[in-house]
Amino acid sequence: MRIVEKAQLMSAPEIDRTLQRLAHQIVEKSGGTKHLALIGIRRRGVPLAQRISQAMRGIDGVDVPVGTLDITLYRDDLSKVAPQAVLQSSDITFGVDGMDLVLVDDVLYTGRTIRAAMNGLFDLGRPQRVSLCVLIDRGHREMPIEAQFVGRTVQTSETEIIEVRLREIDNEERVVLVDRQEP
Repeated sequence: MRIVEKAQLMSAPEIDRTLQRLAHQIVEKSGGTKHLALIGIRRRGVPLAQRISQAMRGIDGVDVPVGTLDITLYRDDLSKVAPQAVLQSSDITFGVDGMDLVLVDDVLYTGRTIRAAMNGLFDLGRPQRVSLCVLIDRGHREMPIEAQFVGRTVQTSETEIIEVRLREIDNEERVVLVDRQEP
């Protein structure tokens, strides 16, 4: 199988503008930043959450805490992913009880990643509210999961993949649509 790049969906400036807009929407819908925290889903959700938090600091001067959540052990397909799961650490240095938490991820697809993240969160305590923020919603849900904050909605086929490439991880900054093609 080969991967063919079909289109660039977002450039670096478009990603930045989208994250600024999402930060404003989250602050507005949350009624400010009191009791608000962001939880980035490891890998690309973490730098996105950190960038949104920085944008929020520019809105009202408050540092919104950012945590990192590794969902590896909560996945329902763990045995299919790898023979030996590589567990990264979660890093949430604040209590989640009574907090208004926003899960942040790069792409919302089937909803299974978010289900796993919610299981991980509720093992840590009982938040007041949990919302979801994604850079891209590509549809094809297998679970009743919906994002409250969406950067962009992109209709895709089952063979297409959306790759979010961030400078912190990939040394490049863009969102591309690729297609899996059989040789």
